[in-house]
This record gives sequence, structure tokens and C-alpha cells, in this order.
Amino acid sequence: MAIKPLVLASSSPYRKQLLARLGVAFEAISPDIDETSGPSERAPELALRLAEAKARALVRSCPDHWIIGSDQAAVLPDGTLLNKPGNHEKARLQLQQCSSQTVTFHTGLVLLDSDSNRIQRLCEPFKVRFRALTAREIEHYLQVEKPYDCAGSFKMEALGITLFESLTGRDPNCLIGLPIIGLNDMLRHWNLDTLALAYRNSKP
Repeated sequence: MAIKPLVLASSSPYRKQLLARLGVAFEAISPDIDETSGPSERAPELALRLAEAKARALVRSCPDHWIIGSDQAAVLPDGTLLNKPGNHEKARLQLQQCSSQTVTFHTGLVLLDSDSNRIQRLCEPFKVRFRALTAREIEHYLQVEKPYDCAGSFKMEALGITLFESLTGRDPNCLIGLPIIGLNDMLRHWNLDTLALAYRNSKP
């Protein structure tokens, strides 16, 4: 299978930073999709549907490319979805709900060939155990980081780590928004060997 140019269907600087770690050339383009969840949609289904919707939104503008789509949904033990809070008050309420709870983050990932319509799909779960958070700690954290565009109201790549008691899962990059281990597997399945590419690029 011929290797094609990569496009990341995202405007997230965090996803761009993660993808750059693989050492592959790519372009990042923001998709325009409706991220509203369905009335009975479960977190894994939502994450995977939105990931694929992001990738498919770029098919016309990126012919003959491999398009990467990723999205995340978080869920409390009782099944409550934790969407992006959008503002301070909703973020405060989310973190109150998460205090002393184990929250499962489902990160959907797709790799789509825009020419042939071949697609690979993955939904990667990752569990986070929040420690008991005081109202003062929650307020301090939100004032510092303002994580209003993040599912679960925290930024793993920054001070969000201070809110946790433990992490459980295959790939902690899921919490930032892109399952790098799974994506590398997908690229290798389509004959893009990132290590071989890095080795060739390191040669003088």
C-alpha cells in the first residue's frame, strides 16, 4: 500500500504536539462538525463517531491523503457523560463530581484513506482515579488553568496531574487527546514504519 501525506483533523495544539513525537510530516486542519452527543449515546460510541466525523469532514479538501481523526468522551461510574464544560461554573461542578471517583476516558481514533475510503478504527479506554478534592483546590486549579475546552475539566499535560490518585491504561497520551500507541500500530499496518523513517531522517 502506497504511503500518502498525513492530515490531522484537529485544531488542538496538544494533538499536534503528540503527533509530532512520531517524527512524521503532517498538516493540521480544523474540521467543522457538530459535536453534540445523542440522547442515549454511550461514551465509546460518541468518541468513535466524532473521531470519524472529523476525518470525513476533510475528505473533499484533502484528496489522496491519510486523515487522522480523534475525539474523547469521559464518563463517571454512574454513566454520566462529562462533556467540555465551556465555562468556570460547569467546570467546577464537573470536578466536584469527579472528586474521589474513577472516571473512564474513551478516546476514539480513526485513520482514513480519503481516496479509497479504507479506514481503521480504535476506541482506547483509560481510567483516572481522582483524589478527594477540596472546594479550595478546585477553585485554585480552575483559576490557574481554565480547562474549559477539556472533557473532564483538566489538562493532563499540565497541572491536571495534581488532581489524580492513580492512572490505569495502555496509553496515557489518550488523556491529552491522541492515542499514539494505537496510531503507530495503524500506520505500521499501512506500511508506514515510523522508526525506519526516523532512522533515515537521522542519516547525514
